[in-house]
Amino acid sequence: MAVSSAPGKVYLFGEHAVVYGEPAVPCAIEVRARVTAEQRTDSKLRVHADDLSLDGFTVEYGGTTGEHPHVDAPESLLMAATQYVDGAIEQVRDVTGEDEIGFDVTIESDIPLGAGLGSSAAVVVSAIDAATRELGVTLETDEIAERAYRTEHAVQEGQASRADTFCSATGGAVRVEGDDCRAIDAPDLPLVIGFDGGAGDTGELVAGVRDLREEYDFAADTVETIGDIVRNGEDALAAGDLEELGRLMNFNHGLLSALGVSSRSLDSMVWAARDANAHGAKLTGAGGGGCIVALDPTPETETALSFTPGCEDAFRAELAETGVKRLE
Repeated sequence: MAVSSAPGKVYLFGEHAVVYGEPAVPCAIEVRARVTAEQRTDSKLRVHADDLSLDGFTVEYGGTTGEHPHVDAPESLLMAATQYVDGAIEQVRDVTGEDEIGFDVTIESDIPLGAGLGSSAAVVVSAIDAATRELGVTLETDEIAERAYRTEHAVQEGQASRADTFCSATGGAVRVEGDDCRAIDAPDLPLVIGFDGGAGDTGELVAGVRDLREEYDFAADTVETIGDIVRNGEDALAAGDLEELGRLMNFNHGLLSALGVSSRSLDSMVWAARDANAHGAKLTGAGGGGCIVALDPTPETETALSFTPGCEDAFRAELAETGVKRLE
């Protein structure tokens, strides 16, 4: 039996634009998914999903890409427990040459599903690391990140970027632009997360931005402008200038809202943070519901969010300096 964990993430800048080759800066946070992998004597997968922000369940099935179970559970949870795990196990089979191997896989996660905190990336990274080690193979972090990206790219039908999986695998703050992924220095960021209890449909939201870019030149320009914000944000991050980081986060949120990926609950939480004198606040991830991230070293934003209608949870998040961890 092997157990691995990997962190979630927030975007300081750049979600959606990163899909079109613009840079993005995500940061890993100490909110983690843990995956246990134990080899079976047959080729089946038994997936037990425990506390993926919804009631857990267990499924057992053939484990081939065309054989998915019928389960009375939300589609997002079923995808996390089957398609992403399927893809991760296919990567394990590829790297080890064990084509017919089966696993009992248990997923435990403190990361809410579909909320913009990188739950699927953390599950995939953890699953690849745990299952390969269960077969006696230890992968380097860069290869875990690459194989996790291939998994997300396939499940999300080509809509994924390398940002989430690279950040989850390596930890810390990272810069991603196309295929160029690298760690960058970041100060001790006073991150506050607000969660509305919901989840956006990543595929639908990404497709909506794509349609806008194709229909309107100014929407394409908006995506490029987000890239410019990221480049300015890198300078502010290097200088440790929290006020400038916050201003740029506010700009980034406004542009994401213009692209149609915000929501009433996300906007309400962003404005609550700003009214509490946070340096800045924005949605994180695909949008449509889920989480916002704010910069505030005081307790004011967390308190304000806890009283904001539509905010289900508010909490501080520390930067995760380490990505994937081998627990057993």
